[in-house]
Amino acid sequence: MSYRIPSPPPSLEDLAKRQQNVVTASQLRARGVPARIITEHCRRGGPWQRMLPRVYLLQAAEPTPEQRMWAALLYAAQNGRQEGRGEGAVITGAAALALYGFTVVPRLPAVTGVDVLVPRQRRLKDVGGVRIRRTERELVARSVHGLACAPVARAVADALVEWTAEPGGPAPVRAVLREAVAGPGNRCTVQELVTELADSGLTREPRVRAALDELLAAERDVVLERLGRLVDEWRLPAPLNAPELRMGGGTYIAVPDLYWPERGVAVEVDPELRCVSEGEAAWVRGGRQRMEYLGVRVVYVGGARLAADPDAVGGELREAYRAGGTDVVELLVV
Repeated sequence: MSYRIPSPPPSLEDLAKRQQNVVTASQLRARGVPARIITEHCRRGGPWQRMLPRVYLLQAAEPTPEQRMWAALLYAAQNGRQEGRGEGAVITGAAALALYGFTVVPRLPAVTGVDVLVPRQRRLKDVGGVRIRRTERELVARSVHGLACAPVARAVADALVEWTAEPGGPAPVRAVLREAVAGPGNRCTVQELVTELADSGLTREPRVRAALDELLAAERDVVLERLGRLVDEWRLPAPLNAPELRMGGGTYIAVPDLYWPERGVAVEVDPELRCVSEGEAAWVRGGRQRMEYLGVRVVYVGGARLAADPDAVGGELREAYRAGGTDVVELLVV
């Protein structure tokens, strides 16, 4: 049986360099610095200073915004899975968006409060400018300038929870959602935003729901344009765009994105993302079910798959058109 010898922790100098001179009491003790020395060094005029409970700055100068972020993260990460490395806590909300470089939030020097996300069972209190936020889900961290941050979609949701709670307060909802999906490096997908905003209960907020519906509509327009080019490339006949299908007696059936009436084949683009409204989502799902019940062959095309493997989608469309629907009831196209 082989034994793995644990590697020694980094020296205090290396640790301070990695954490921008911000360390915890337990990190100092692990490197042989007794509590007496910490106290003496943090006295007025001393070379160190206490930033938060059990969190110290190894310099006399005023802390930078990044050092304040480190202090918040290390305070919240104490007694976590990997205390001191930030993996037991992540920065979220407006502070995380500032670190990501969002232009619709105050720049880092102007950020005064820091929201930190921790597991629900952690016993921590808000202190100074640090606000503790709890989650039952497993923490996911993204390294931004060396700091552990929540993924963009989660950070956006947490920021919007704070902003929309302010009665009548300004909340740049549309701007922050647009920047989340269209910022440098495509920070997150619309799907990720939908999931996080729904989990946070924000899709019940009219301003958020309206802004999210705008994003979804824009996303669908892009996918539909790409799909139209694919139909041309595969030399398929031109389909009808968003026709209204009804029974012979006028009963409403559905409005598919594309439809080949001569073959009884419909195409639905990202149907799960068509809308945020629960009522409208149920209406869309019902339309899909009615088409299939009446024999229409429905092809579901996801935007991500279309972008990643257009040839596979083109082949699927061609095969669906060749096969056609099954005993399709005659439908009126409005």
